[in-house]
Amino acid sequence: MFGHHNDGRIALWCAAPPGMQSILVESDSNIYFQPAYVGHLGWIGVRLDRDAEWHDMVGVIQEAYLTRAPKKWITLLKNNNKEI
Repeated sequence: MFGHHNDGRIALWCAAPPGMQSILVESDSNIYFQPAYVGHLGWIGVRLDRDAEWHDMVGVIQEAYLTRAPKKWITLLKNNNKEI
């Protein structure tokens, strides 16, 4: 997402597990925020134009996938990759 309604943010919006949005926003509101339209559904916004750690971004993206992917795909992924 680039400059949604000219807000100046370069950001990623993605699904998050229940409760994770508030944890992330409270931990670092300089990086994480509640995005418009989907924030009320628990999605998280991540500022990419700030000093976000890339390993944290990997975790956010993995959790987003696991939050929205079909259960059979998650099972296949877990069976093939012990890190998830």
